[in-house]
Amino acid sequence: MSNDGKKSNFSDFFSEGQYKTQPETVYIKEKKSKITIGIPKEIILQENRVALVPNSIRTLVAYGHRVIVESGAGEKANYTDHNFSEAGADITKSKKEVFAAQVIVKAAPPTMEEIALSAKNQMIISPLHLPVISQEYIQALQEKQITAIAMEYYQSEDGSFPIVRIMSEIAGMSAILTAAELLNSNNLGRGVLLGGVSGVPPAKVVILGAGVVGEFATKTALGLGASVRIFDNEVSKLMRIQSLVGRQLHTSTYNPVYLGYQLMSADVVIGAVHSRTGRTPILVTDDMISKMKEGAVAVDISIDQGGCFATSKVMNHKNPTFIEHGVIHYCVPNIASKVPRTASIAVSNIITPILIKAGDSGNFDSMLYDNRGIRNGAYTYSGCVTNAYLAKKFGLKYTDIDLLMTSKF
Repeated sequence: MSNDGKKSNFSDFFSEGQYKTQPETVYIKEKKSKITIGIPKEIILQENRVALVPNSIRTLVAYGHRVIVESGAGEKANYTDHNFSEAGADITKSKKEVFAAQVIVKAAPPTMEEIALSAKNQMIISPLHLPVISQEYIQALQEKQITAIAMEYYQSEDGSFPIVRIMSEIAGMSAILTAAELLNSNNLGRGVLLGGVSGVPPAKVVILGAGVVGEFATKTALGLGASVRIFDNEVSKLMRIQSLVGRQLHTSTYNPVYLGYQLMSADVVIGAVHSRTGRTPILVTDDMISKMKEGAVAVDISIDQGGCFATSKVMNHKNPTFIEHGVIHYCVPNIASKVPRTASIAVSNIITPILIKAGDSGNFDSMLYDNRGIRNGAYTYSGCVTNAYLAKKFGLKYTDIDLLMTSKF
């Protein structure tokens, strides 16, 4: 019996209140925050790019964020201080003022001096160039509890790496255009036009690697009228590149005898091999290079990972070539920096949405928690090393960032 004397059954006890009006609960999203973004002038690795271009800064300022640009940061990419100022950025000559910002965005890794200028609990978005990274470098980031995001490890929702993709596109196209210029006789080349003309056969181009770099090198070479040979050990990649180009191509797996035979008659060889871990394998031996034509061109895009030609050695944009066995070698890391304006716009288009997400999330922790792709690029966070490869390389303790995120939320 109920209190009012009415008879009730057992099931009514559990369903009681089920149809009564319930108090409404509203999900309250964390308030959007305005962030300060610093763009310093690059001083190392002959870096000519700028991390954010004026059009992107105009967008960020419209969202209420403040952008501080060091004077001269965009000069090498043909952007003046006036261009940045007109976009709404604050221009300063003080590097210290730039590094006081909440987020630092760089086209090159920060130097030890720049890390020393950085504020505690800051976020730095930049490339991660393994050859210039040391244990002391990582520990300096840990001491400042800096959240360091590597651009090239930022992953989009479809699982691809947009920064790597866009830089690979630029590298593939630039490699062919560079080779075409080096073939000219005033550069000590063979004096051959890459595409040939009526009655004259085109130059022969051998491309090692059928990834994104190889794909765009192939498209550019074919577009200029060259005769192309492509080598890769993954037949699926060779099938893919033929499908993308829309025509049957001359392809092969890495057979040393056949590769050597093709190189003997090649005018240009492009090394576009990528290694997921460590150094790229050497596919072109010293003997193969010595048997190439006098004045032929070898462009080693893989020099960022050690190079795939036995004769390769690291050069720079001011002194880009050397001659070995009569073959002109172009082995410059960061080849995209040769076209800094295009490369700057490409990177800026990808980084800007990340910064907008940071503001929408309310704080950096929320942004990392909500965005797995951005979290994938973090190699230090809250004083911890969150990249397994770096931790193993330098003998440091590795902490899974997903566990750190789980413990905070």
